[in-house]
Amino acid sequence: MNALTPGGKIDTARTLKPVRVAVLTISDTRDEESDTSGNLLASRVTDAGHQLFARGIVKDDVEEIRAQVLKWVADGAEAIVTTGGTGITGRDVTPEAIRPLFDKEIDGFSVVFHLVSYQSVGLSTLQSRALAGIVKGCFVFCLPGSNGAVKDGWDKVISAQLDSRHGPCNMVELMPRLMES
Repeated sequence: MNALTPGGKIDTARTLKPVRVAVLTISDTRDEESDTSGNLLASRVTDAGHQLFARGIVKDDVEEIRAQVLKWVADGAEAIVTTGGTGITGRDVTPEAIRPLFDKEIDGFSVVFHLVSYQSVGLSTLQSRALAGIVKGCFVFCLPGSNGAVKDGWDKVISAQLDSRHGPCNMVELMPRLMES
């Protein structure tokens, strides 16, 4: 039986290929206890059948963010999902930290995220600079820090693309070819 997902179907006759997913919270104020969006993401990753490869919290600091992402990429993460730091205030530096690392930006992610987010928060979605791209063969998705944005981003966009059973296509089937030249 095929389950419907946004923009496609899950072919339950196929076997899920678990993805090694790291979750990074970017915040000056969160710690392990108060990191509700990171907890939510980590739970959704494992509930979807993926491996929680790593989990961390860094400050809104360009160098700290870059260092953690590059470490996880080097260690073998296949996808990294960040939460926080995508807003428009002075301390929101996630796009400035991550975008220069991209080998390729996934422009459609931001568009689709905003379409989904608009259904939940209306025009407030304009305050997000959510983005995604590929860093040395690893998918990196940057979500806002609210629980609602994490739910929208994971449930309605990322989860289907990281599900190898999703059709008509998904990002997992592209993983072996990301580093082709």
